[in-house]
Amino acid sequence: MKSNCLFILFLLLSSTAVLRAQEIKNFTLKDAVHIALEKSNDARISETRVLTAQNELQTTKNGQYPDVSVSGQYQYLTNANVEFSLATGTSDPDPENTEPAATPQINQLLLGQASVSMPLFSGGKLKNSIAAGENQLKAATFSAESDKETIAMQTIQDYVNLYKAQRTVELVEENLKSAEQRVNDFSAMEKNGLLARNDLLIAELRKSNVALTLAQAKKNVSILNYQLVTFLKLPEQTKIEVNEASFDLMPALEEIDPAISRPDLEALNYQKLAADKNIKVAQGDYYPSIALTGGYIALDVQNALKVTNAMNIGVAVSYDLADIFKNKSVVRTAKSRAEQLGYTYDKAADQVRVQIRNAQEEFELAQKNLKVYSQSDEQATENYRIVKDKYDNGLQDTNDLLEADVQRLQTKINLASAKANITQRYYELQKAEGNLVNQLNK
Repeated sequence: MKSNCLFILFLLLSSTAVLRAQEIKNFTLKDAVHIALEKSNDARISETRVLTAQNELQTTKNGQYPDVSVSGQYQYLTNANVEFSLATGTSDPDPENTEPAATPQINQLLLGQASVSMPLFSGGKLKNSIAAGENQLKAATFSAESDKETIAMQTIQDYVNLYKAQRTVELVEENLKSAEQRVNDFSAMEKNGLLARNDLLIAELRKSNVALTLAQAKKNVSILNYQLVTFLKLPEQTKIEVNEASFDLMPALEEIDPAISRPDLEALNYQKLAADKNIKVAQGDYYPSIALTGGYIALDVQNALKVTNAMNIGVAVSYDLADIFKNKSVVRTAKSRAEQLGYTYDKAADQVRVQIRNAQEEFELAQKNLKVYSQSDEQATENYRIVKDKYDNGLQDTNDLLEADVQRLQTKINLASAKANITQRYYELQKAEGNLVNQLNK
């Protein structure tokens, strides 16, 4: 008796652990999008790109500040031979009393120096490099906004697909219950000689087919759930329950603003502006570089020479004459890149117009499909009722009844998908216009 109680307690604890391990999450479509924009790997990659562009711009701006360097040396000299070329004076006027000076012993050298260089002119390369970096930062920022639109759309598609799969499971489970009840009824009728065995076999085959359809639908739910959970960076055991209220949206087609501003187009535009500045950066090599320089030197050669307060200031000019010829190809390359980005922008703008038009058509078609599937559902339900009445009165055979049941199930699945498709097509239209994230935040 004691062992049985322990076994029951073990089962209860195991069941509790399983329920805890499989955490159930119920959130709306907008909740899923917000989680994706905050936690997904794609969102973090996009944020990192903006941060990289900021750091690159700051690195370029640092070129405006002077270069300051300080160095010091200590060297030990061995058996240094030192000869003084400078004439040395003597206080004794009699040259006969002059004796050669003794050579000092020199075995140490101390050297310290500091230098400062401040750029004054570089052909506009620094100024234009900063301007190019600022445009690249703006391009990265708009590219990140475009990435958010893509992340949101991917989340919506995964969420809608999961809803369709879950709704299919619910409908097929209901149909399976009906099929099982039908088999039980037919089995009792067949035992009482009221039904041919062939009709019972047809009903059992129908039940088996529904069971296989249910297994396939559950497999789809499992895969889609895992896909969405992984994308949202949730625990793998999380089970997402789709909120059906997310699909109650029945929006109308709005008039499209002809002056559409999509973040991906803005990103390309700023990349083009940065490329134009890079042309001027390349052209800067045609000019000399001028810098203000200054420094300080201290020198101590043991027993021989000591230099202090040796400060200097001046202007440094450098000009690579070979760049007059070599830099032509660099400038041409920069111009070609700018021209290529211009054509890329024009191509992308054309594609945007096509995407918007296609999204409009798909949205209108989804609305028409919903009306058709709603009518089909009513028709299939009424048809099944009529066929069932005729079957009960012996006017229809089993095949007709089961076929009507299949049609009724299919139309219900189609109706659920059509309702979800309207929401998806609406958000696809918002993405085509570049307003998806803003629309979801309303």
